[in-house]
Amino acid sequence: MTDEIGAPRQATPGDVEGMVDVVAIVAPEGSLGAQHPVDREMLRERYGAGVAAEHPTGVWVVDVGGRVGGFALVFPPGPTGVLDLAMALLPEARGRGAGRALLDTALAHARANDVHKVELEAWVDNARAIALYTAAGFVVEGVRRDHYRRRDGSLRSTLLMAVHLAD
Repeated sequence: MTDEIGAPRQATPGDVEGMVDVVAIVAPEGSLGAQHPVDREMLRERYGAGVAAEHPTGVWVVDVGGRVGGFALVFPPGPTGVLDLAMALLPEARGRGAGRALLDTALAHARANDVHKVELEAWVDNARAIALYTAAGFVVEGVRRDHYRRRDGSLRSTLLMAVHLAD
């Protein structure tokens, strides 16, 4: 592959559309919570709010061949001291260290902000993502069986995974 992958960098408002594009490209694979066709306006609002938010929320992107090739977003679900993690990578960024670099950046950010735990959900059949998260120290804390109804009527299960950063 000739497309060079850049190091993770903090996302800017100019990256939001590229982040939406990543989700729109990846959603048909079925590996994300977002479904095809994606609600681009809702994603613009969500990612724009994340980029503009104060700590401990954080958003990072990696560039692949001059465009956003993936991103990681951490945001607090509430006043718990826990951050939720969401990630997405274009196919050409996978298996090349981009996902691990984004994950390491998000975890370093969480540690720097005295966050004690980062959590996420992964589809039970997303072996590649589960392996990445496990290698970074995440453990399975539970399963949401048949929790998400998809547009086609099927039910999907997720693993609830987390990593504890402090005692």
